[in-house]
Amino acid sequence: MRLIVAAVGRLKRGPESELSKRYAERASKVGRRLGFRAIEVIEIRESRAADAHRRVIEESIALSNIVPAGAMIALLDAKGEDLDSARLAAQLARWQSEGRPAVVFVIGGPDGLAPGLREKAGLRLSFGTATWPHQLVRVMLMEQIYRATTILAGHPYHRS
Repeated sequence: MRLIVAAVGRLKRGPESELSKRYAERASKVGRRLGFRAIEVIEIRESRAADAHRRVIEESIALSNIVPAGAMIALLDAKGEDLDSARLAAQLARWQSEGRPAVVFVIGGPDGLAPGLREKAGLRLSFGTATWPHQLVRVMLMEQIYRATTILAGHPYHRS
């Protein structure tokens, strides 16, 4: 199963980018043994539209266009479910056992996502109600994907 992180905006060079890549590499290494492909990161250019509504529509269309047929969409959303790491791992395993070709984790832009894309999501995932910079959200997501793969691979998990 493919694991795709689709994000609005680029992760600039620096510690966040290095950490994100490190977790992606670790998750890919562990995930291969579980039938997951390397994590793909697809960055969507931020819309330059003058009004927020138009930016949301343009960015959501661009994100929707990269979702493979039959893929599960998991949106990062402050109002979503606050899953612990074990439940996220179990959800990945469930999607894989259902034969999903991919899971696309979507990180929207600062103005959010269009309702049409939000309705297509099989999971709305939250990292709490605090406001997080997009760079840190990407790092946290990569860490959680890595942690999920280690849980599924049977590595000791201190919360068990």
